[in-house]
Amino acid sequence: MSDTIRWGILGTGRIARDFANALKDTPDAVLAAVGSRNVDSAAAFAGDFGQPAVYGSYEALAAAPGVDIIYIGTPHPMHAENTLLALRAGKAVLCEKPFTINLREAQQVVAEARRRKLFLMEAMWTRYMPALAEVKRIIASGEIGVVNSVHADLSFVATTDPENRVNKRELGGGALLDLGIYPLSIACALLGPVESVQAQAILSEAGVDMTTGFTMKHRGGAMSINSCSLRARTPSELTVSGSLGSVRMEGMFHLSQTLTVKLTSGVTRTVATPYLGNGYVHEAIEAGRCLREGLLESPGMTLDESLDLMQLLDTIRAQIGVRYPADE
Repeated sequence: MSDTIRWGILGTGRIARDFANALKDTPDAVLAAVGSRNVDSAAAFAGDFGQPAVYGSYEALAAAPGVDIIYIGTPHPMHAENTLLALRAGKAVLCEKPFTINLREAQQVVAEARRRKLFLMEAMWTRYMPALAEVKRIIASGEIGVVNSVHADLSFVATTDPENRVNKRELGGGALLDLGIYPLSIACALLGPVESVQAQAILSEAGVDMTTGFTMKHRGGAMSINSCSLRARTPSELTVSGSLGSVRMEGMFHLSQTLTVKLTSGVTRTVATPYLGNGYVHEAIEAGRCLREGLLESPGMTLDESLDLMQLLDTIRAQIGVRYPADE
């Protein structure tokens, strides 16, 4: 593996553009190719990002020479199919969250990557942000005492257009897979494996969740209380509480650039946690590091963790009554 990681991007939507912008700020990384089902879409995308090689099908991108790893930025129900396509062409993969639409699909892609001995990673970018690393350091230091609670939320007011993907059952719509996965993932990163989960939701007429809340009991004895919504603009904060105080990521916690530590002693302090570029840079750096070191998965979010999270998402969806065509 050369020092410079050559990226291919599969898909040309908003999230793909965000990742392409992140690569501009990623050391020793270059956007080498982009693929779309429409060659004009791929060409327009390439024109905004330094004219990488253009491919008019996903299959052509997967087979393209000069590409070390492919970022999958397509809608949720396509993740498994697109990831399998890239893996079977011998490419490493960074797949946007949610990893797949359900656990069955996740097991298929993980098995394929392990069979072929190819790197695979879920693009849960919050796992690699400086803010999370600092929260973990504060917890480990004992400053806030024994941690027993996490409150996490991510919500905003989305469009009510019935044709938008967030409102369409066949496109994996709803708050849980788009937003709830963030509190879910970060709570597990901080408190560890989950023993049990209980969820409730408000569903749309289309059968997808507009607002979902779920409580998880973690194996170590702590509890997390999590929520997400496409119908309310909440503070979207993360608070980790212990016997001696708390630490809070403020305002859209996954993009927090400051933490507030409040101790029962009365001490309050603010910690700066700046991030590179638009935030996606950190997951790209990690994927590149893993490739250079010959790793097949990231220690920051192992494939087994991705499988555990998909199982939790399946359990929550079963409790709230959300099913997708891929579940049938």
